[in-house]
Amino acid sequence: MTQERTGFTLKQNPITLLGPELKVGDKAPDAVLSKSFVEDVKLSDFSGKVRLISVTPSLDTGVCDAQARRFNQEAASFGDAVAVINISVDLPPAQARWCGAAGAENITVLSDYKLNDFGLKYGVLIKELRLDMRSVFVIDKDDTIRYIEILREMTEAPDFDSAIEAVKKLL
Repeated sequence: MTQERTGFTLKQNPITLLGPELKVGDKAPDAVLSKSFVEDVKLSDFSGKVRLISVTPSLDTGVCDAQARRFNQEAASFGDAVAVINISVDLPPAQARWCGAAGAENITVLSDYKLNDFGLKYGVLIKELRLDMRSVFVIDKDDTIRYIEILREMTEAPDFDSAIEAVKKLL
């Protein structure tokens, strides 16, 4: 049975997250995500690098757009030692369209639409909406989670400075 967690909201309306409550120091679960309709990738494909995983419910909303753009901008300063990944349940063509419009060339954008594998394994799948809750994870090159922020209110922005600082400590 999948664990359910409460205490989260969308515009003050209660929502339920599915999956485990991961903690800093836990081994990062592997997850299958879609790069396109026909190409899947695993998070383990990025092992050996520090990973900043930005999770957005949908890139077609203002806060998600701003979040992904900010991490794309920061990614340029990290260099090749860091993989900056944005995960949403948007379909891959919508993600590609967003990347083109936003000029997002420094981040890898992956979709959790097909299996919800990431959302379920990282405890951020919203039961009522089948979207992934806004969150940020930083994983070190040895696949250990070093930073977690899961927003309590979906419409709020993450703490960019703390996430970026967590990445810099691992370089």
